Amino acid sequence: VQLQASGGGLVQAGGSLRLSCVVSGSIVSINRMAWYRQAPGKQRELVAGITGGAITNYADSVKGRFTISRVNAKKTAYLQMNSLKPEDTAVYYCNSVIWDGEMVYEYWGQGTLVTVSS
Repeated sequence: VQLQASGGGLVQAGGSLRLSCVVSGSIVSINRMAWYRQAPGKQRELVAGITGGAITNYADSVKGRFTISRVNAKKTAYLQMNSLKPEDTAVYYCNSVIWDGEMVYEYWGQGTLVTVSS
């Protein structure tokens, strides 16, 4: 199983980006999908998560600006980021909890860099 994250880049403050995370490999179902981020010198933190039933949760710092969604048929999760701020600059990691028919595993993607200039 692999998670491929994409969509990062350089954007000016106030701009928007959309991150994508595609799950590939032998899976039965994808439970929770989430985005985390890690800024230089800081710990990794949860940005947003979405369950199989589309229940979402967000970090307080991104509420009202970011939206997480998923398309189960495409095994893909998205993070729409609007009104970006310089403090959103970080490497963003995709995370997923997956059932392979026997056990539940947690996987991480490789990260995609988001840089917001002031």
